[in-house]
Amino acid sequence: MAGLFNALNAARTSLEVNQKSIEIVGNNISNVNTEGYSRQSSELSPYPAVNFGDFFIGQGVKIDNVRRDHDVFLQAQLEDKYVDYGYANGQTRSLQELERVFNITDDNIATDVDKFFDAWQELSASPSDLVLRDAVIQRGELLATSFNNTANDLNTIIENINDTIISKVEDLNAKLTEVADLNDRIYNIEIRGQMANSARDSRDVLVKQLAESLGATTYLDGNGMVNVQLPGGLPLVQGNMPMRLQTVTSGSNVALQLVAGNTVRDLSTTTLGGEMAGRFYMRDQFIPAIKDDLDQLAWQISSTVNTQHQLGAGLNAAPALAAGNFFLDVTVVGPPVYLDAARNMRVEITDPEDVAAGLSPTGLPPAGPAEPGDNRNALIISNLGEQITIGGIDNFNSFYGKMTSRIGIESNQNNLQLAGTQDAVDQLENLRDGFVGVSLEEEMVSLIQYQRGFESSAKFLTTVDEMMNTLIDIKR
Repeated sequence: MAGLFNALNAARTSLEVNQKSIEIVGNNISNVNTEGYSRQSSELSPYPAVNFGDFFIGQGVKIDNVRRDHDVFLQAQLEDKYVDYGYANGQTRSLQELERVFNITDDNIATDVDKFFDAWQELSASPSDLVLRDAVIQRGELLATSFNNTANDLNTIIENINDTIISKVEDLNAKLTEVADLNDRIYNIEIRGQMANSARDSRDVLVKQLAESLGATTYLDGNGMVNVQLPGGLPLVQGNMPMRLQTVTSGSNVALQLVAGNTVRDLSTTTLGGEMAGRFYMRDQFIPAIKDDLDQLAWQISSTVNTQHQLGAGLNAAPALAAGNFFLDVTVVGPPVYLDAARNMRVEITDPEDVAAGLSPTGLPPAGPAEPGDNRNALIISNLGEQITIGGIDNFNSFYGKMTSRIGIESNQNNLQLAGTQDAVDQLENLRDGFVGVSLEEEMVSLIQYQRGFESSAKFLTTVDEMMNTLIDIKR
């Protein structure tokens, strides 16, 4: 009779184990499309056998653990690639906006420069024509407006980057807090000998998102908690304690800071990674370099035209006065002397008769009224666009062309880097899914296996029950 009871207990444990295994398989199937979910499986072991005479009899089966498939090496590779992808992605939008501002169509600053000097060339054919003189002023105003608008567009792109940084901070702080909470939950569950599989999956997803956004790196401590830190080593999460990010606005500048207790540290491209580092690079390095070149170009055109214009004479110039500036003098107390020249550029002359198309009778200021038909200064100014060089290398249009080319090259490199890192991430994600993800085919095989095991256990239980009834009937 004791043997039948042992067999009955073995059948019971088999039923329970197969039923629980079917539940685990069902959970895998239901989470086949859940982001970051890792396949779970039951780890079985026999109950200790009981000595029965000269041999041992088994006492059934039990589930020791619900194992979560996980590959530490793949997870680390994914985090690294998400950092690279985030860095490229953080630059993409700003580069697209720059390509729109510095377009290569017929409507750009280079075209306006050509049309401005062409207007001087046309004026040289009829220097007394007030309509042509007014056209020179209008072309100058259009050129100045192009510089003004481009400078304002660059400031708008920087403002958009600042707005994006501010809008991301709250979400990043929520993720840091969630990682710390998951660390605490995992520790409290696993210290009792259980496995916090779902919490670990959720934590891995958050860690990848932080790697993409901030370039965060991680390491495990002895309690199974993930410590998160910035590439420079500054802590973001330590155990169950999250740090906090904040933004500080000073004028048009937005600074990102890390608050750890009573310590506040400014963050920059040297301490950040991922999307934030990409945005900071565009805001603090690439766009200011483009703006610096734009200001230098505006200043060179303004100062060069002004210098030559002052040597000329208009139609109604007083004998004791030299011709004035054509453009506003945008020179500032440097360095650099051309700071904000593009934003401040504008035409000073309003009266067409003040356009100095001719030279003074002596050729030197102060200039008297230009003689009728004198076009010498208009001819000189019309050739400045090709004769004057910036840095002794580029004329005005080739200098602008290099600016546009630099943006185009940077954008192409960004597209290549973004596509390459996206492919790398996709390949690693597919590799991860192959190792630790849910395969419906494998789950169906396991489901059939555990179903057959459950049916066999039920049949075994029925057989033992019948044997016990027969034994009881015999004893009666």
